[in-house]
Amino acid sequence: MIARAAVIIAALGLLLAPLPAAAHRGHGVLSVVEIDAGTGGVSVSHRIPAHDVEPALAQIAPDAQSSLDDPDAVEALKIYMLRTFSLRVNSSVVDLTLRDLTLGADEVRFEYVGQVSPADARAAIEVRAAMFADIHRDEVNQVNIRRLGVTRTLVFNGPDADTPQALAPIER
Repeated sequence: MIARAAVIIAALGLLLAPLPAAAHRGHGVLSVVEIDAGTGGVSVSHRIPAHDVEPALAQIAPDAQSSLDDPDAVEALKIYMLRTFSLRVNSSVVDLTLRDLTLGADEVRFEYVGQVSPADARAAIEVRAAMFADIHRDEVNQVNIRRLGVTRTLVFNGPDADTPQALAPIER
């Protein structure tokens, strides 16, 4: 009886062992772009699971430790994020300045600010969101763009993440 119970417990252990690995199947960044039509102020936030960032640091900052505790790795990550994400409004590049960086246990959050003409809040928008797509082949980045009370979503997948996507102007 005890031997049978031990066999059942061992079998259940083998069946359930893969579940923690299955809980996180993909990699992705959630980004939000907001354009204030009154001021032309632009804010961009990126939220990234910390367990996706730290292993990627080996490629982003090969001379640093693969840890968010290493200042050299964090500096390389800041440069990488600006290199792999871009925003154009009315065909003009929006210069983004890092306002805040939160290195949490579960999440890394970047907050950027920029400026466009208030008249351009309705203009065409082009986004490139290739963050980590060169590292994780299954990377899926979602960018939500909010302006004039309208939110639109762009999704960037794996090898195609480096290709810019556009939103048409909002008609009056």
